[in-house]
Amino acid sequence: MRNPLDALSREDRALAIRHLRRPILTSLALLALLAINVTLGATLPFEQVWIVELLVVTVMASLIILVSMETLHEPPLVKLFAGIGFFWVAILFAMTLTDYLSR
Repeated sequence: MRNPLDALSREDRALAIRHLRRPILTSLALLALLAINVTLGATLPFEQVWIVELLVVTVMASLIILVSMETLHEPPLVKLFAGIGFFWVAILFAMTLTDYLSR
């Protein structure tokens, strides 16, 4: 099977690799953070492990917001509304968990 990059010129290949570097590194970082979170959740090495897991999830969410949603280079108003949207989702999850855990 032929490699799809063989049909590209050297400059186009370098451009494709340059554009794919950030999403690939972001995906690898998210997978590494997920592995850390799963490992911490499965082993429970100390009593306050939930604080570290919450920090890992916060880093994962910020990676998704800044890199995957491409809000890093957007105007401040777009960043504000993206942050408000994620904050609203966090409120909804917190209310759902509060209702579920209080029954």
